[in-house]
Amino acid sequence: MNYYFAPLEGVTGWFFRQTHHACFQPMDKYFSPFLSPNRETVLTDREKNDILPEHNQGLVLVPQLLTNRAEDFIRAARLLQEYGYREINLNLGCPSGTVVSKFRGAGFLSKPQELNNFLDEIFYYLDVRISVKTRIGKNSPEEFAGLLEIFNCYPLEELIIHPRIQQDQYRNHPNLSVFREALAGSRNPVCYNGDLFTAKDCQDFSAAFPTVETLMLGRGLIANPALIRELKGGKRLEKADLRDFLDRLFTGYRELLYGDRAVLSKMKELWHYMICLFEEPAPYAKKIRKAQTALDYQDAVNALLRDRELISGGGYLPG
Repeated sequence: MNYYFAPLEGVTGWFFRQTHHACFQPMDKYFSPFLSPNRETVLTDREKNDILPEHNQGLVLVPQLLTNRAEDFIRAARLLQEYGYREINLNLGCPSGTVVSKFRGAGFLSKPQELNNFLDEIFYYLDVRISVKTRIGKNSPEEFAGLLEIFNCYPLEELIIHPRIQQDQYRNHPNLSVFREALAGSRNPVCYNGDLFTAKDCQDFSAAFPTVETLMLGRGLIANPALIRELKGGKRLEKADLRDFLDRLFTGYRELLYGDRAVLSKMKELWHYMICLFEEPAPYAKKIRKAQTALDYQDAVNALLRDRELISGGGYLPG
């Protein structure tokens, strides 16, 4: 089985990826948080910093582009090729209202003819491998049959399917019926993404879909950074592993960012996912959330790790 780390804006940047790669089972691929090329700027300085080869040494990174303009995708892809990247991912999955209102991300799915023209142009002008991460429609699952016909016209490196529509956001259950139909009908290799939060979730999915050879995990892997190690037969996450990982991130962010506030913002975002791993964590979660200084934050985390045990088989709990 191949395992990919899904991108999450503000969380899975280059330093997080490097630290995860150093501490846990290496991923087959990491995907960058989306880059947004436009008419004025191919990539911002912040975006370039995230995908610089020297910040991603030793791991396989696939840059992800969010745009509905073929010329912007082409310009950005050529720049990424100059950096040495050989695969570019197109984001057709972001459900954010501000993105969708501009017909980008999952919003682009509502314009199938324009999407087909877009793909036709980028495949004509580029010699780089192109994969697509998509939802199954904007307003209805019935949209995906027509979208799949479009995807089947092009030699995608991979079709990564998150089987929700845009309006679902991250609510409701992934539509496994549509995914099964897509798996049968796709002429391109298929990767599954959606609500795989624990080892059992992944094992149950593989039992139901034994021909799927690639899984992309996001929130579940942020919550339990050792999840792939466990799936590959290694030991489950232990508190010592988590402390080492968090200490490396905290120390690194203090060197990279300015001030406790920026560092604590990064760490608190992680704890939104990780707190689910612990037994009765509510009072400790509150102290972490309310911490205003590095010392307060460290005291709260130390108390949690001292007083509470990890839940066996635990994982991210939506909501």
